[in-house]
Amino acid sequence: MALVNEHFLKLPTNYLFADIAKKVNAFKATHKSADVISLGIGDVTQPLCPAVIEALHKAADEMGTKSGFRGYGPEQGYDFLREAILKNDFLPRGIHLDIDEVFINDGAKSDTGNIQELIRWDNSVAVTDPIYPVYLDSNAMIGRAGVKGTDGCWSNVYYMPCTAENTFVPELPTRRVDVIYLCYPNNPTGTVISKEELRKWVNYALKNDVLIFFDAAYEAYIQDPDIPHSIYEIRGARKCAIEFHSYSKTAGFTGVRCGYTIVPKDLTAATLDGERIRLNPLWNRRQSTKFNGTSYLSQRAAEAIYTSEGKQQVHDTISYYMQNAHLLLESLRRMGFDVYGGRNAPYIWMRTPNATPSWQFFEEMLYGARVVCTPGVGFGPSGEGYVRFTAFGSHEDTEQALHRIELWLG
Repeated sequence: MALVNEHFLKLPTNYLFADIAKKVNAFKATHKSADVISLGIGDVTQPLCPAVIEALHKAADEMGTKSGFRGYGPEQGYDFLREAILKNDFLPRGIHLDIDEVFINDGAKSDTGNIQELIRWDNSVAVTDPIYPVYLDSNAMIGRAGVKGTDGCWSNVYYMPCTAENTFVPELPTRRVDVIYLCYPNNPTGTVISKEELRKWVNYALKNDVLIFFDAAYEAYIQDPDIPHSIYEIRGARKCAIEFHSYSKTAGFTGVRCGYTIVPKDLTAATLDGERIRLNPLWNRRQSTKFNGTSYLSQRAAEAIYTSEGKQQVHDTISYYMQNAHLLLESLRRMGFDVYGGRNAPYIWMRTPNATPSWQFFEEMLYGARVVCTPGVGFGPSGEGYVRFTAFGSHEDTEQALHRIELWLG
């Protein structure tokens, strides 16, 4: 008799965005003529840039020839993309990495979930709260998170609240932890971390032998030159951190699927006997066994964003979304809401009025303004009393949504 992995049974029935879709579909079923504008899920809306389209066409044509056909590619990624990453994303910031420290993936979501396979199930995990749900759910699936309580917290997870009261800057753990998840610019709050503050986390990790999983999926949206784009801008981070990047929001690759993970050779973890084991070859072994590599077409498309034309076109698209972020931030603030983020990230984090529960506010806005946001509590207990808006809509939808909200408020 096959026995089920009972850790899956501890998870909420649905992923957060599946719950949102279910509620929106129920609304549409009873309001047939309703035109709902979604500023909830963080999917992009603008088309792929011309440089990427040209690269996709060229790669597809290659695959149609005997000499240009590619079968299974290297699980770690093609060298042409890995070299472009080193040359464009790291060297200009004074970061020197080896090509075999770069692992191409099919989007950061996969690797941020799978990376925890490298560590024992009984390692203690610390997370900022609120947080991207994948980090916690993937740990829960292996049994590391424990049991989810009535307060919304997992029993074996150390939560580091990020709220308006502490200006969304988490405090260092006050008890022993083994792994820390950090995401900056932050999803969902849209806030950032200074280089000085990030240095505190790296120093803490080095001093206490802690592993940091650093999600930099939104680094391309940073506008402030003093905000770090990579944790490796901090001295010593190569010895304590794994970093994740994605082209999903950088270049609109949510449907193309490509990103990369950096696993430095200096990074080690211990056995029970105290032996230090390098994680780079372990991740290479894991990928070689469980991952067949990102498609050749996707990697050629990603390479194209590093051309001079591609860089400008991607910059233009990011600017388009950040115009939405600015409009959301200023308009919601003018309406009297307390809002955060939106200056170095494509997300707006808003406090609900009169401490209205976030799911209640979500439904009130859906039915009253026909606008979809994301309930903050879906990202963790400290997200209660907040909602998230995304800047990834069109200018027209963003403006119309704000107009509807203003009318709804009277």
